[in-house]
Amino acid sequence: MAKISLLKPTELYNLLNRSQGSSSRLAEVNYLYLMDARETQDYNTSHIITAKEAKTDAEGTFLLSEWVEVGGMQHVVIYDNNTSSIQQQGRAVDCARVLSKASVCPVHILDGGFQRFSALYSFLRSEKILFTIMELENLRVYPVEILPGLLYMGDLNQGADDCVLNDLKINALINITETDSLKGRSLLNVFVEDSVESDLYTSLISSYFSGSHIELGSRVLIVSRRGRSRCSTASIAFLMRHLSYTLEEAWRHTLKCKPLMRPNTGFIHQLSEWEMHTKGEKLTDISEPFLFNAMKEMK
Repeated sequence: MAKISLLKPTELYNLLNRSQGSSSRLAEVNYLYLMDARETQDYNTSHIITAKEAKTDAEGTFLLSEWVEVGGMQHVVIYDNNTSSIQQQGRAVDCARVLSKASVCPVHILDGGFQRFSALYSFLRSEKILFTIMELENLRVYPVEILPGLLYMGDLNQGADDCVLNDLKINALINITETDSLKGRSLLNVFVEDSVESDLYTSLISSYFSGSHIELGSRVLIVSRRGRSRCSTASIAFLMRHLSYTLEEAWRHTLKCKPLMRPNTGFIHQLSEWEMHTKGEKLTDISEPFLFNAMKEMK
C-alpha cells in the first residue's frame, strides 16, 4: 500500500507547470493522475485543469478507473473541497485510501483542497473535461514557483508573455540573457552568457534587487533563455542571501521546484564562492556527489 501524504498548493502548481522542451508534461500519459473527489455538480462547475472526476459506486465507495493504470503513474494527487489533514474524515481521504492500494508512488492529498488552490491560482481552474494530446502539449506553461506568491523562475518566452505576467501578478523581472528584449515592469537586465567561463558572481547583486521587491510584497520573476542554468543560479543565490540557506539547502529547494534546473559547472563554483560571502565559510563541498545525487532523486 502506497503512503498517503499532504501536498502543498505550490507543489501541485509546479507539477502542473513542468515541461519537456516546449511541451507541457501533462501530455505524458503516465505523468500525473489528478483526481477531483468532490460531488459531481461541483466538478462540473469548475475544477483544477486536467483533473478527472473520481467515480463512486451506488454505496458511495470510490472506484478505480478502468482507463488508467494507477500503478504506472509518476504522481497521484487527490483533492476535495478543503481537506487539510490526512487524519480528517472526508472524500479526499476516502479516495486516497482506495488509490493507495493500487499506486506504487505516494498518494498525495492537496492541502486545503480546491478552495485554497483556486484562491491562489484561479487561472488554473477549468470547466473543460476532455483534452486531446495536442491540446495538452500546447497548454500554457507558467514559470515555476520558488517561493509561494513571491519568487518565480522561467524562460525568456514566459518573461515576454503578458498573460503569464498578469496571471501571476509579476511586479519585477530579472532578465539574465544576452539580450534586452523584455520591456515594461520594473526590470533588471544582467547580460551574461550561459558559459562555464561567464562571470555571474559579480552580477549576483540581482539577489539584492529581487530582495528589495520581495520585502515590499512584490512578485519577482527571474528568467534566462531556457530557464535552466542562469536563472536557477540566481534563484539559488537569492535563497542563500535572503533566507540564509546553505548552497546545498538552496540547491535542493530549487531542484524540488524544477527538477530540470541545471546551473553549469562554472556557476556552481561561483555559488560556492557566494556561500563564502553569505555564510562566512564554505559549508557545501561541491566535490561531493550531492548535486548529482539530488538530481537523480528528483527524476
